[in-house]
Amino acid sequence: MRALLRVEGACVLFAACWLYAQSGYGRGLFALCFLAPDLGFLGYLAGPRIGAACYDATHAYIGAIACFVAGQLLAQPVLFVAGLVWTAHVGFDRALGYGLKYASGFGDTHLGRLVHGARSVP
Repeated sequence: MRALLRVEGACVLFAACWLYAQSGYGRGLFALCFLAPDLGFLGYLAGPRIGAACYDATHAYIGAIACFVAGQLLAQPVLFVAGLVWTAHVGFDRALGYGLKYASGFGDTHLGRLVHGARSVP
């Protein structure tokens, strides 16, 4: 199941990057904004429960997709492009095996337990 979810993340990453390439915005903007969702890590300064909530808020597909759909519907290119970059970031993280976090700790994810950058065997 984890392998399928990682492939799904890679497909989302590819689709978001392809759509971004069609948008006409430069690679520099993409590179500049790609790591912005990782600001959610700052929530861990307030503890694992708040950290997990902040991380998950910035690493769930729902917010990213809602952002680019709103940009399209409201004819707001900035929202559209931000949503695509955000979606690409989430897909990238999923492809690497990083999942949404549980409040029990950063290493506990919906894709399994992280152990020093690797997955533990269930």
